[in-house]
Amino acid sequence: MKKKMLVWMFVAFAFTAKAEDKVTVPATLKTVTIYRSGAEMNHVASATLKPGNNELIIENISNKVDINSIQVKAPAAVTIMGVEFSNNYLVSTEKTPRIKMLEDSLETVKNKIARIDLAISNTGKLIDVLNANRDIKGTQTGLSVAELMKLMDYYKAKLSELQDDLLQQNAKKEKEQELITKLQSQLKEEQSKNVATSGRLILQVSVATPGKFDFNISYIAQNAFWTPYYDIRVESTDKPLKVIQKAKINQSTGIDWKQVKLSLSTSVPSQWGDAPILSQWFLGYIDPVNVMNKQLAMNSLSGRVPGLSVSSKMEEVVVVGYGTRRIDDEDKEMEKATKPIYVVNGSIMDESEFAKINPSSIKSMEKLKSSAATALYGSRAGAGAIVVTLKSGLEDYVSVADNTMDVTFDISIPFDVPTNGKEQTATIQSLEVPANYKHYSVPKLDKDAYLLAQVKGWEKLNLLPGNANIIFEGTYVGKSFIDPNSVQDTLSLTLGRDKRVAIKRDKLIDYSSVKFLGSNKLQKFTYEITVKNNKNEATNVLLKDQFPTSTNKEIEVELLDAGGADINKDLGVLNWQLQLAANETKKVRFTYSVKYPKDRTVNL
Repeated sequence: MKKKMLVWMFVAFAFTAKAEDKVTVPATLKTVTIYRSGAEMNHVASATLKPGNNELIIENISNKVDINSIQVKAPAAVTIMGVEFSNNYLVSTEKTPRIKMLEDSLETVKNKIARIDLAISNTGKLIDVLNANRDIKGTQTGLSVAELMKLMDYYKAKLSELQDDLLQQNAKKEKEQELITKLQSQLKEEQSKNVATSGRLILQVSVATPGKFDFNISYIAQNAFWTPYYDIRVESTDKPLKVIQKAKINQSTGIDWKQVKLSLSTSVPSQWGDAPILSQWFLGYIDPVNVMNKQLAMNSLSGRVPGLSVSSKMEEVVVVGYGTRRIDDEDKEMEKATKPIYVVNGSIMDESEFAKINPSSIKSMEKLKSSAATALYGSRAGAGAIVVTLKSGLEDYVSVADNTMDVTFDISIPFDVPTNGKEQTATIQSLEVPANYKHYSVPKLDKDAYLLAQVKGWEKLNLLPGNANIIFEGTYVGKSFIDPNSVQDTLSLTLGRDKRVAIKRDKLIDYSSVKFLGSNKLQKFTYEITVKNNKNEATNVLLKDQFPTSTNKEIEVELLDAGGADINKDLGVLNWQLQLAANETKKVRFTYSVKYPKDRTVNL
């Protein structure tokens, strides 16, 4: 018996010791590099460990992790012997104050409906009692006419009162049920922002000396991506084109990104890096159905490029911390006598107020000597002035790095992106681009004229393929698509239809004819295109039309009059470059003929 007790005590001690060696700590997300598909997430975690073997459980990790990408860095005194990843379905998501408020409101409305149901039930029972006692029986049969009328009036009034009360209660219930539907929909919306199943890493570590150790964890999460899109703004055709590049960020990694530094990369992680090698090519018969099935089953390859580290320097004044700055020897001597003033976004403030400004919010700083400062700000700037411009839009906090294999946009202010799979927008850069504006029209296909912006040197703008919203002269005019993968030297952006340039295409009957020449039929066609500039400024119009071409020797096509157009004979395309002054009208005319056997029909 004593031996059994000793065995059980030993087993219990072993389990207790093992349980004590388990340490569970949360991980804190610090930075995220979002790729076009996937995201590299970087966490830190701190744990107090005992000497010897420990089992360290690090929680609050994404639930969608590429296992092969997990990297854990630990101090030299810690040896990592094994890493295991698993999802933790038992961790309940913390409810936000908004969710708690909605749940409380929902419970209050449900209680109201319960009370209304009780009132409806009681009223119904009263009506049943009234109906059950409406018959006059027994000793009541001797009622006089006056008493009978009095009883009937009472029954009528009471029944009407109860039925009216019943209608009111049902109306109240209907309104409360509508409110419940709205609250439930809103609650579902809020819950979708916060529902998360986090993952965790289980590390088997060996510790040489006891202490508190910091761990850095990085990995690739699958359910995150960003897509580019643009706002293209044109104030007028005599001003540069403004291109505002934005990013739609989407993540459902299982954990909310709270106050996290983000970087956006144009590459894709997990790309195979092997260069292609040609092997011998054997010809043989194939089954098209099997080939199609194999192509559908193939997975796309993707790639990864490291992130960006950017530092910025200012010429004369460098901000090194909250309220501190480096100044040269001349400034130190000046400060002994009197201090320079600070001018922040045009407003003068003292040194103590300036010290409260976050250095990362400063866009530029310029030091003015006493003479220049006095000319601008008066005698109070006798010791000089430090002119500070603060960052205004999100694009001021974004640094762009054009790497060998990708472009990286680094956002220097922390971001919140909930794990709800919904798009969140961030502005990453704003560019003013010189552009040549012209109108373009193909009246054979579309009678409207389109305004084009032609941009040279576009390859330096780090643009990506994406949709663009067109805002012309402050008005949204539609959408376009930016395709920077073009091999052309000039990138053409369609800015929408311009109704102020009117174009009309007419077939001139008097100049068109049909003749029969033996066994052949000769048809002549003449078209006239009228272009009118109804604007108060001059404009250029690229006008296109065409004449048919033939590969059949029995069908002969001859261009009789090109109307001064540049001719592409291979395609049968006519191009006119027209310059129209304000309110000017121009006409172009072209003629071609087609000869073919008269017993045949041609698609003219």
